[in-house]
Parts: sequence; C-alpha cells; structure tokens
Amino acid sequence: MSDVAFESLTPAEWFRRNKEIAGFSSPSRAMYQTVRELVENALDATENHGILPTVKVAIRYVDEDKDIYSIYVEDNGLGIPEEEIPNVFGQIFYSSKYRIKQHRGIFGLGAKMVVLYAQSTTGMPVKVTSSIRGSQYVYTYEISIDTVRNRPVIHSHTRVENKYGWHGTAVKVTLEGNWQYAKSRVEEYLIRTAMITPYADIILIEPSGEVLRFNRTTTLLPKPPVEGLPHPSSIDLETLRHLISRNSDIPLVDFLKENFDGVGDETVKEFLKTVGIRASKHVKRLSEAELRMLAEKMRQFTGWRRPRADWLSPIGEKILASGILNVLKPEAVFVTTRKPASYSGHPFIVEAAIAWGGSLMPMDRPLLYRYANKVPLLQDEGSDVIRHVIDEVDWSQYKVKFPAPIAVVVHVCSTKVPYASAGKEAIADVPEVEKEVRLAVREAARKLKVYLARKEKEQELLTKYAILKLYTEEVSAALSFVSNVDNGLIKTKLEDLVKRKLGLDIRAGPPAIASTADTTQPQTT
Repeated sequence: MSDVAFESLTPAEWFRRNKEIAGFSSPSRAMYQTVRELVENALDATENHGILPTVKVAIRYVDEDKDIYSIYVEDNGLGIPEEEIPNVFGQIFYSSKYRIKQHRGIFGLGAKMVVLYAQSTTGMPVKVTSSIRGSQYVYTYEISIDTVRNRPVIHSHTRVENKYGWHGTAVKVTLEGNWQYAKSRVEEYLIRTAMITPYADIILIEPSGEVLRFNRTTTLLPKPPVEGLPHPSSIDLETLRHLISRNSDIPLVDFLKENFDGVGDETVKEFLKTVGIRASKHVKRLSEAELRMLAEKMRQFTGWRRPRADWLSPIGEKILASGILNVLKPEAVFVTTRKPASYSGHPFIVEAAIAWGGSLMPMDRPLLYRYANKVPLLQDEGSDVIRHVIDEVDWSQYKVKFPAPIAVVVHVCSTKVPYASAGKEAIADVPEVEKEVRLAVREAARKLKVYLARKEKEQELLTKYAILKLYTEEVSAALSFVSNVDNGLIKTKLEDLVKRKLGLDIRAGPPAIASTADTTQPQTT
C-alpha cells in the first residue's frame, strides 16, 4: 500500500499558494500590483466603451505600525451588472477577457488575485460598489473567495437609489503592504500610463496626503477593438476539439467557414484539397487521426488570409504624440504606426515614437519606454526584444551622437502578446515582432534625422548671419560717410542683402525651428 497522499486543488487555492506567480511576491510588490490591476480594469471599462476615463486612486494607512493599507480605485466606466459582481471578484477564471480581441489583461485574473492577497494578509473582504449606465440603483458588495470551492462568499449586499446618475465601479481592498518601497514604482507606473493614455484624467492620493495628478490633454480616444474569430493558423488540436463540441453536427466546410476568421468559399476549397477529407463529412464523425491531421494542415496551409486588424486598438499617432509631449516635454517627437502583421495567426501592430531634446537629459543610450496592449512594462527590460532592437541600431546613421537627449517609446498591441515569461514584463524574441519593431524604430529615426539635419543647416545659417551682421555696422557707416546717405537706411539694405544671400525670409528675421501638427514631421512644443 502506498504512503503517498494525493489531492486536488481548485484554481483559487492554487493561486493563493502561488501568489508570487501573479506578481504578489512581497508587500511592496503587492501594493504596486494591486494598483496596476485595478487601474487597468478601470481603463478597459471606460475607453473600450467610448468613455473618456477618469480614474481616482487613493492609498491610506489603516494601521501604520503593522503596514496595513487600504487601496481604493474608482472609475467612471460602464459599470458591472449587479448579478455579475460576485463572480467577477470571487471566482478564478471568470472574466470578460477570454474573447479574441485586444485586452490589457490576458487571464482575467488580476482583480481576483487582489482579493486573494487581501484576505490572506488581513482577512478583510473586498468592497465593490458599481452602477451601470442608466441604472436607478448603486449596489455594493463585500466579497471574499472560498478557495476550497473557487466560489464567491458574499458578506454583505446593499442597494441604494442612484440619485446623481453615477456610473462606474469603485473597489476598496485592505491589505498588508510597504509604501516606502512601493511608492516609486506606483508613481512611475502611473506616469507611464498617463503617457500612453493622454485622454484620461488620473489622480493618485498617497498616504501622506500628497497628490499626483495627470490631466487629460486630448479628447481623442483610440478606436475600440471588436471581437473576432480564431485564425485557422493559430489552432491546436485541443482548441479544434473544443470548437467541434460547441457546434452542432455540421459539414466540415460549414464548420471552417463559420468558426474561423477569413475563411471564404474559395479559400476553404483550396484548403480541403490539401487535407483529403470530404467537405460534406460532419465534424463530429471525424476520427482521431483525421482531427490530428486537420489541426496540423490548418497550421501549415499558407493560403489563409492575414488576420484582421479590427481586433486591435492601437493608440494612434496623434494621441501618442500628445501623451509624450505632455509627460516627457521634449523639443520634438516623431511617431509612426506600422501596418498590421501577424505571428502564428495572431495579429499585432507596432507603434514607435522618438522624443528629442527639451527636458530630456543627455544619456549614453536611448531612454526606453515599453508598452504591450497599452500597459507599461517596468521590469525585465534586458530580456525584452525591444531593448535588443534599440541597442542594435546604429544611431550615428541618424545624426545622433551620444550622450544625447533621446527617448524611444514602443507599443506592441496584439490579441496575444508573446510575453517572455509569466510575469508579463518583457516581450519575447518572436522574429515577426522583432522585424516590425525594427522597422518602426527606423521609420521614426529617419524622421529624426531629417529634423536634426535641418537644425544643423539652420544653425550654420545663424552663425553666418551673426558673422556677416557684425560687418554691416562698419560697412554701412563707411558707405554713409562716402555717399552722404542715411546710415540706418544703408544698414537695413545691407541686412536684407545678407538675408537674401543666405536664403532667409526677410520678414521672419533670424531662422527658427518651426512646429507642426503633421506626424510625418516633428511635433514640437
């Protein structure tokens, strides 16, 4: 008889025991992760529904001696239906983020991990207040998670009249933390979030009462993503089985057209020629060998259309430039958005921007800001493909001499960002993604090169203008003495002559760097 004991764990219990995998590895990291998860949920609940976000974060001491804090995050979003709140906050792997479209989160796990960490450290339930748009009521739950059954435990549930027409969600948790070490990371996260979401009002109230505020600088919103179907080249055997189980017993040709993106009549005919299975055969009658072959052939077939880009929500050049100008305050910024590409059937778009001068300090290599699905990546920069690409660029080709006041911003958005690890802080070296990042950075760098070349030329003209102008005083005085013509008139004529010879606008005076709102040209303050 074996002495080995076996047991099963629910997802809730497994994540409670392994909370460091989700980023809750220490009190300081847990505070940062809590703010991050709740702010990202708030932004998804607003911008994806055409609402300009207003997000309030308040962190307060509950017991300073024991390092117990409350963290409160409120948004003005769509709100959560009353009956859904217990499961949204009290059941692991219950989420709206399992559809095929761009989301800030991947697993729909963040809010639940906040609840698990709070009840593990202080035993306090999460307090959730919400109201959907147009609702007559505001409802509040106090919830914890039964980790043995992976079910919500409702401690209280109240409903009051919505007198002021408020809509949105407010979440308050009480947890063990360490603000001394979390402060800089939380602030940096919000600064970088404000740069990528200049259409949001974000306010942070710290335990000391200090307020960090980022005001909205544009009312433009990115186009929200739409829900899509899986691309056939991204399918594995288990996904294929799952899709077949959800469908009625329909012919294979109809199954392919109805359940996958970009599969039309002609495409499916060409594909089925490579498979050797009758188009009329019903999917539930496929043998195991036929299923394996079908999944393999779907991944190998090169005739599928490219994945659609409307599943994605890139920031856009004007919005990205606005955020960079507001936060980094550079002299100029150059932005580019690449056309959609794909890897393994997953669509993605790369956006890149280069900020130059202004308040940026000269550094020995470019300051890098990395984003994935509008989420700032603060850790593991050395493991990120974006860092590798930036370091490989020969910046001297673009007239950049280090130390230089230059920052590079790169945003990768996808239905499935290829993260390098479970920590979701670095993007993996996927060849297709690496290529698009490189091309995007080079496009922005070429715009910078044109700008710097123009500045060099204008500086040369300024120097020549200054030197020649020194002689106009002496020459005009001599000519006035000889010709008995007014010295001021001669001086003016000589200065106009100098400007014409240098190709300057006589009315404009000495040359100056012009600003423009065209993103193919520099955007300047």
